[in-house]
Amino acid sequence: MLKIKTILINLFLVSSIGLAYAQDSSDEEMFITPKPGHKNAVFDDNSSITYKLAVKSTYKTRQDGALTTELLTDDWKKVWTSTTNISLSKKGSHTYSVHIPHQSAGIYRVNFRLNLTDYDDTIRRVVAISPEKITTELHKPTDFNQFWSKSKEQLAKINPDYHVTEDTQQSTRDVKVYKVEMRSWNNVKIRGWLTVPTQGKNWPVIYKLPGYNVAMKPEIDKPDFAVFALDVRGNGMSRDMVAPATDRYNVTGIESRESYIYHGVYMDCLRGLDFILSHADLNLNTSRVCAYGGSQGATLAIIVAALDKRVTACTVELPLYADIHDAYAIGTSFPTTTWPMNHFQDYLKQHRGFTPKRFFDIWDYYDPQNFISQVNCPILMGVGLLDEFCPPRCSFGMYNKIAKNVQKEYRVAPDKAHEMNFDYFMFQLLWFKESLRAPN
Repeated sequence: MLKIKTILINLFLVSSIGLAYAQDSSDEEMFITPKPGHKNAVFDDNSSITYKLAVKSTYKTRQDGALTTELLTDDWKKVWTSTTNISLSKKGSHTYSVHIPHQSAGIYRVNFRLNLTDYDDTIRRVVAISPEKITTELHKPTDFNQFWSKSKEQLAKINPDYHVTEDTQQSTRDVKVYKVEMRSWNNVKIRGWLTVPTQGKNWPVIYKLPGYNVAMKPEIDKPDFAVFALDVRGNGMSRDMVAPATDRYNVTGIESRESYIYHGVYMDCLRGLDFILSHADLNLNTSRVCAYGGSQGATLAIIVAALDKRVTACTVELPLYADIHDAYAIGTSFPTTTWPMNHFQDYLKQHRGFTPKRFFDIWDYYDPQNFISQVNCPILMGVGLLDEFCPPRCSFGMYNKIAKNVQKEYRVAPDKAHEMNFDYFMFQLLWFKESLRAPN
């Protein structure tokens, strides 16, 4: 019996030692922190691109190898590369200075690749060079304005048949919540949520447009504003008459500019604005309306501000589909085509008779870049430099087509992809208040 116990104890000790070694090995890490020389990784085209690369090792052995820095265009073409031999002592740390020659205006990928004795990894960042100088080609049909003027005229003939019902289950002492229904393009019924603070009156309105296939919720956390959040057709509460699958949404009816789903969606957004502007009796200040959205919602906010001059401000982050031509080229340049361009690419492969030229001919009527010059209210744009869905080059290409007399500004989140950071949203809140003259 003693022999068996001794064997078991020895086995336990061996396994414990093995576990300890495994834990020690797993504890060995390399912490790499790249810090751009210019705030938010936005550089001037006359200055070099600089980074401080802080590297901290927890390895118990010396690490020798190389640091390779690569600069590529946003569609993965190599521009510049440099390799430096480096050494880190046991549990050592060092900060390396990286200097990349100045580049022309554009969006560039910066890769920091470490190849060391026991460690191999690549840290990826993106920089913007003089983004206000980025230019993209405009593909605007000659009958663009006529197409949308006619669409607005047809929408005006449809009786909206508004229905507003308080949702007493969601209303609070501070905020009233209303469910809103109305008729839109092709007589489709759409719905949304209106929230209005109970204390005070004549509230400025944030008109919130939805992201891709997003169900909107009542916005009860904005005490200084009324908020109308619209579910366009095929989204949230507005799926009883139009309900495509998520991966089919943006290709529904795509082979005709008249039947394309975004024809109805854009008109839904105008109909939602009609609702706001016709309901001052709900304590809404109809002279202070900000169109707002992120991703697809950003595009919809631009459309509303462009097609209806009664919008008094517009704030957008990560605008989807901006400059569809370049967005498609960038999205398909990845090893795996990024969303949402993969939906279009798949459709083109499955419908050989629907050519890429025809696809772009249709989309040129819907590209927010072709609307942006018609926006005449103040506009704020947020861009995540790591965004693969809404390429920053395309966002800035569109932004730079805003009319020169329009007040505009942008903010960049250098380490974010398809999202913005806390600092941006704090700034956005102040921007809302200033633009709509809400209480501080």
